[in-house]
Amino acid sequence: MKISVLHHFRIAAAACAVVALADPARAAGSPPIETDAPFAVIMDFETGEVLFGKDADTPTAPASMSKLMTVAIVFEKLEAGELSLDDAFKVSRKAWKTGGSKMWVRVDTKIKLGDLLRGAIIQSGNDACIVIAENIAGSEEAFAELMNDKAREWGLNESTFANATGLPDPGQKMSTRDLAALARKIILDFAPYYGIFSEPSFTWEKIRQPNRNPLLDGFEGADGLKTGHTDESGFGVVGSAERNGDRRILVVNGLEDQRARSRESLRLMRVAFNDFTRRTLYKAGDVVGSADVFAGEAANVALSVGEDVSLILHRTMLDEIEARVIYDGPLAAPVREGRQVGYLRVRIDDETRDYPVFAAEATDELGVFGKIALGARKLLLKPETPAAAGAPE
Repeated sequence: MKISVLHHFRIAAAACAVVALADPARAAGSPPIETDAPFAVIMDFETGEVLFGKDADTPTAPASMSKLMTVAIVFEKLEAGELSLDDAFKVSRKAWKTGGSKMWVRVDTKIKLGDLLRGAIIQSGNDACIVIAENIAGSEEAFAELMNDKAREWGLNESTFANATGLPDPGQKMSTRDLAALARKIILDFAPYYGIFSEPSFTWEKIRQPNRNPLLDGFEGADGLKTGHTDESGFGVVGSAERNGDRRILVVNGLEDQRARSRESLRLMRVAFNDFTRRTLYKAGDVVGSADVFAGEAANVALSVGEDVSLILHRTMLDEIEARVIYDGPLAAPVREGRQVGYLRVRIDDETRDYPVFAAEATDELGVFGKIALGARKLLLKPETPAAAGAPE
């Protein structure tokens, strides 16, 4: 196997760290970010990459942030044409009697699905979520099973659901990584409905309730998603913001009060944009090295990457990135253009990423006389003789 150091990048006052932490302590290759939140994630929207995590994979009580799963199921059915925003859903006595945050539905009335969605998202109405669940699945319990099925389908492997509301239950758990991934799916797949999350208030039964998301008023570019709070979970928020074409998703949970949630979510969202930057080391098609060729008309061929080699860098961690081309060589002729021959390994501290490399040009196999000449050259090469001990070199 051939390994060649291609470049030793030096990036002034910048470094990259794009790995998630599995525990609160900062591991090698992780950005030096501190937070009072027991659970936190910063995710890059475009790549889905977790730039920072603190206990990111620990299932914990999500409170009303789990309503994102309830409304995501509705959004999917709207997209598929199975439901309409004008569909009227009947209010049961169970929904009417449900405590906690409320939309203030009235028993035995019918409410349009579009209004129920606003009641669930903006007002965080537990009653609205139960109306939705019962009318879609027949019961809240059956809807919770649908939520669990969708969690597995969507790769939310650290999430389980027992209800549609997020009210305390031992079976209602989500990791902050899963919450971020779910937020990303909503923004990507259900864009026509995403605007509801940024609406500042909603009035129902002459009761006006404001959107509780502290990012909407406090951070320029913020446009979603959902807060949550119970005594078990503490205070949390799933937020997203877009600036200059970049979008970040933030999740914090377990904070002690509403003020701490506002402070930490605003501070970490500033970190998400100010402390990370995207650097493209190579564009797709760029030549990144060459490979030796045996018995080819050309002694070597250029190698190129088939995709952009782009990293999100944290400004304080490192000032060096190393890139190496690795391939099994020499390559046996003939070599066809576009053939994958190895990979480019980019090393950042203790973390590595591999990108396939391809022959950027072709070379044919030597003809008969060329092979004879190659063999003759090998015969003429004199092997080196090791110097005897004590002999002059």
